[in-house]
Amino acid sequence: MKKFLSEFKEFAMRGNVLDMAVGIIVGAAFTAIVTSLVNDILSPIIGLLVRVNFSDLVVNIAGVDLKYGAFIMAVINFLIVAFVLFSLIKFMNKAAALGKKNKEEEEAAPTTKECPYCKSEVPVEATRCPNCTSYLP
Repeated sequence: MKKFLSEFKEFAMRGNVLDMAVGIIVGAAFTAIVTSLVNDILSPIIGLLVRVNFSDLVVNIAGVDLKYGAFIMAVINFLIVAFVLFSLIKFMNKAAALGKKNKEEEEAAPTTKECPYCKSEVPVEATRCPNCTSYLP
């Protein structure tokens, strides 16, 4: 049991789990902002354009209210969140790719070396300097 608890503690304290928890909290806060944007700003503006209040769009079937106006606003809410997340992930992937390219360029093996005698550049594979004909170490 003690080993199990120590393994669980190691898992829970791993960086990716904490990052995920922070991401979920930020995502929930972002969703609340987008929900407010849709319900308090976009829905009234769209309602002005089509002269319909979406919260009033209800159909009554056998005594049950189907609030399809609220569903339309939820779909708009989802599309906004999905678009923002798509844009954010696309930006992060592009930034990560730039970082990898720069790192790969830095890590590329040199193709030339300097002759210790005449200080000219020679290919790495060379065993003799083409300029001073010295043997290279």
